[in-house]
Amino acid sequence: MTPVNPPPPESTSPPPLPDAPRLPVAGLPEGVRIRALRAVYGDPRAAAELLPRLTERQAAGLDPLPTEPGDLAPALLRVHRREIRTLPDDTRLLLLLAAADQYPVPTHAFLRAVTAARLDTRPLAAAEAAGVAHTATGGVVFRDAWARVAAYETAEPADRRDAHRLLARVLSGAREAPSRSWHRGAGALGPSGRLAVELDAAAVQARAAGRPALARALVERAAALSPEPGEQARLLARAAADAWHCGEADRARRLTAATADDALTGILALRTGNAFEAFDALLRAAARQGYDGACAAGDAGGAAGGDSDYAAGGDGGGAAGGDGGGTTGDEPAPAGPAARRRPRHTGDGPVPSTPPVGGPASSGDLSAASGGLSGSSGGSSAAAGASAVSVNGGSTAGGAATPSGGGPSAAGDTPQASSGDALAPSGGVLGPVGGVLGPAGGCEAGVAGVRGMVRDAGTGVRASAGRRRGADPADDARAATRRATAGPSVSGSRLPADLPVRLLLVRATEAAVYTGDLRRCREAVQVAVRSGVGVPGVLAGITAAADGRYEVARDHLERAAGRRGPGIGREGGGRTDGGGDPTLLVHAGIAALMLGDHARAATATVRAVDSARVQGATATAAQAMEFRAYADFWTGRPRAAEAATAHALHQAYATGQDNGACHLQAALAMFAAITGDGDLCRERAAAARGYALAHGLGLPAALAQWALAFLDVVTGRFDTAATRLRALAGFGPGHGHRAVRHLATPHYVEAAVRTGDTRVARTAHADYHRWASAVRSADDLALSARCRALLTPGAGAVEHYRTALDLHAHGTRDFERARTEMLFGSALRRLRRRAEARDRLHGALAAFESFGAPHCADQARTELRALGTPASPARGLDDPTARLTAQQLLVARMAAEGATNREIAARLALSPRTIDHHLRGVFTRLGIRSRIELVRLLAEGGSPPG
Repeated sequence: MTPVNPPPPESTSPPPLPDAPRLPVAGLPEGVRIRALRAVYGDPRAAAELLPRLTERQAAGLDPLPTEPGDLAPALLRVHRREIRTLPDDTRLLLLLAAADQYPVPTHAFLRAVTAARLDTRPLAAAEAAGVAHTATGGVVFRDAWARVAAYETAEPADRRDAHRLLARVLSGAREAPSRSWHRGAGALGPSGRLAVELDAAAVQARAAGRPALARALVERAAALSPEPGEQARLLARAAADAWHCGEADRARRLTAATADDALTGILALRTGNAFEAFDALLRAAARQGYDGACAAGDAGGAAGGDSDYAAGGDGGGAAGGDGGGTTGDEPAPAGPAARRRPRHTGDGPVPSTPPVGGPASSGDLSAASGGLSGSSGGSSAAAGASAVSVNGGSTAGGAATPSGGGPSAAGDTPQASSGDALAPSGGVLGPVGGVLGPAGGCEAGVAGVRGMVRDAGTGVRASAGRRRGADPADDARAATRRATAGPSVSGSRLPADLPVRLLLVRATEAAVYTGDLRRCREAVQVAVRSGVGVPGVLAGITAAADGRYEVARDHLERAAGRRGPGIGREGGGRTDGGGDPTLLVHAGIAALMLGDHARAATATVRAVDSARVQGATATAAQAMEFRAYADFWTGRPRAAEAATAHALHQAYATGQDNGACHLQAALAMFAAITGDGDLCRERAAAARGYALAHGLGLPAALAQWALAFLDVVTGRFDTAATRLRALAGFGPGHGHRAVRHLATPHYVEAAVRTGDTRVARTAHADYHRWASAVRSADDLALSARCRALLTPGAGAVEHYRTALDLHAHGTRDFERARTEMLFGSALRRLRRRAEARDRLHGALAAFESFGAPHCADQARTELRALGTPASPARGLDDPTARLTAQQLLVARMAAEGATNREIAARLALSPRTIDHHLRGVFTRLGIRSRIELVRLLAEGGSPPG
């Protein structure tokens, strides 16, 4: 038993390693470099020992890094062990007790244990004299993490167990129960089913208290003690989920490899693998959960009806068998919404491990009409026949097709009918919410879907689902109880295999958003319908928007964003006492962004970060910042947002979320475009696109392309900007994204008008206006009016500009409002309305200066000079640091604080070569030659605004 990830206290340096090489981390991918440094507690000598030991796949980020201290830096540990062995036995015993007290998290029981055992603490003076550890008010503080690991590992196994048992005896009270259980498990001599159950129960309590790191240690120890192989696999899967949520990505990946769980595989692939594979895995897990839930419901409802061949049940235990028997044969269930039939496996043929997901999928093309930027303005039409649904890279023939008049459309709370519009291509409404199917033949459609699902499953069901011939019914009851009592939170209180279908579909929706293949959301809707659960609001909204049904999409998204019904984050059982479920809050933010409600999006994402931190879900906090960046971009806070996003980028890399880091890199490219740092914009965009295209991430790839196009717009390279933005319309899934094409439409129209090619721009604007009219967003309507003004020649454009500014007054996109004012001022200048033009241009100039957007400010000054009006010089020229870009200023401040180039690179998730480039730019712009001059200049000039 070796301690993992002990907290690194600040103290003196460990003994030197002989001939320790320099830290060779510059050539590694950013994610691997940051995780490697984190794994070795930031010790450069341990990292120098670890990196040559990595395999090629580990160095490339394809395989997880080592997690045990003995595998990370064995030579360094040997040096520390020799040092510990020179100490007296009494000193080593006290150090062992202190080390055990700090693993896996501090339990603060050392002093109580010393008192209970009547130990003399004076031998600790020898450890202090050797520089290994020293005493403090709360107990023993080790020199570093490696000294603590060595103190634990040099002890005999029997002494370790005795230390843990002593610590368990002195821990009391309900709040200390998880820590007590941990020490009891660590002190166990061999397998024990009773202790495994106790540790599993303690892990549930630790998760509820927001301590997933402790929960992971408890469940992993429970798996080691469990005598049942099947239970070991379940516990390891739960440990993998806890490890992921507390930010131990490499440990989570290692544990997941031993479980073969689709839900876990999908969640990890969503954040660090191929997004298309993540969608397939999550959809398979959702289909299996829906099928298992249907079988469990059938068992519960049909138990009272005798041993029939088929049992049908509904949500909440309502089943046909509950009133006198289950249905048999091919007859539909007479009662029970979302009814299910489960054929008994007869033993003839293999038992299928996964129920195939089959059903109709529209073959309508959702790509941009006539090469337009924002897609078809008339929606899409579906194929009349059933088509294949891709699952796990393959396809199955469509099962029972949804009949005309029935299609999935639930927002999650109530069935939504909107003038005949629905998500299904046939145009009907079928809303499975809480097991209630919608009107107009919805029940018949639901039963047909269930029949198709069971028919597709073949002649049997999974060996672990439902009652089987010769199986103990109590096993199925225990499995159903375990799923029902696992807890409501997406963020870590459940084992992914126990997640309900609805929450697995939430994750599948994220995967579809990242890939940009929004058409595949229809497959997720099919699984929701066949499982009898409510379609998550964001999933329903995206599916409707992809079909061109914008009014229906608006209704679903408004519910998901909290504009209607439950508050933000409460859909699907989110908590209200802790701010709600962080994953659902992220989805509320996504929905608000799609609606153009950036204030609500910012609120939801901030709450998601806070809730994730309260629950210990470190991985979710960085994800929330990905979507917060969009709101910060639109509202004109690039400098503050850039610093927050750079911090989130480091957190994403540290927690193994390379896909999220790619998205944040693209967001930072957009901020660099606003702040005028062209070199950084191109570097960030290239890094994001290179990674995104290799992992099927259409969203960050499209955002990086948009950042480059926006940089071209603000620097006057309209031909290049128009070419880039037109190309966005042609990029397929994994390369582009419909939503980003849509958001970029106003900039594309501006670039196209400047180049004289407005044919495609008019088509793009028509669809953009239809969306803006549907969601009724003041900002989107304002940008639509600006596009119309740009497309209208002469004096006719003036009223459209006035309309745009009136609408901007009710919105939140301050940066775009300033651009509208500048474009209006330019139009007024050409119409020789000089006085009003000056007012508009001065207002735009002041706004751009406050936003820290120098290129846009230069455009406004150019327009003012064309009027013959002397433009005010750039604000802050008396402060030399005002000449720096936001990134240069951040690097300069860190350098002035004494950080080395490598330390700055690690904090900003950049390469040391990039930091060298930025520092040379800082010295050139400030006219200095050394860091000493930089320190003096920053001290004299103070901190500039922003």
